Amino acid sequence: MVKYVGDEEEQKGLQMRGLNLMDKVLVVRGARITFSIWDVGGESRFRDHVPIACKDAAAILIMFDLTSRCTLNNAIDWYQRARKWNKTALPILIGTKFDDFVQLPLEMQWMIINQARAYARVMKATLFFSSATHNINVNKIFKFITAKLFNLPWTIERNLTIGEPTIDF
Repeated sequence: MVKYVGDEEEQKGLQMRGLNLMDKVLVVRGARITFSIWDVGGESRFRDHVPIACKDAAAILIMFDLTSRCTLNNAIDWYQRARKWNKTALPILIGTKFDDFVQLPLEMQWMIINQARAYARVMKATLFFSSATHNINVNKIFKFITAKLFNLPWTIERNLTIGEPTIDF
């Protein structure tokens, strides 16, 4: 969230225990658009924040750590909780820490990729692998969301090549 919105805007965001909110203003085809981005902490004790974060959302981003399979396994639960409050938002499944993921053994990478793709299909979600540290796919995720929400052309290609950040839709 900070990588996309920008460090200078971080100070303006609302931060609570397990819930952060930041705004990003864009101009798309002459129209000023504000994304209000809500970040619910990944620990189970913060699940009570899901209704407020998801209720009126245009997109729901479910994030997991590519180096921790248990976070991927938890993604389905987070998705189901979000869908209980919002059945129409655009679902996006995001694997984070891609820079660390590529250091894992190839067999483990394949296992995680296949499981993430299967989960994304179940969620009817677009899948992105990203790294905030190296700004991999961070902007592309939000460009994709903007294109989908406003019926704009989308020029990014699917990428399923092992060792490169996955984009699957």
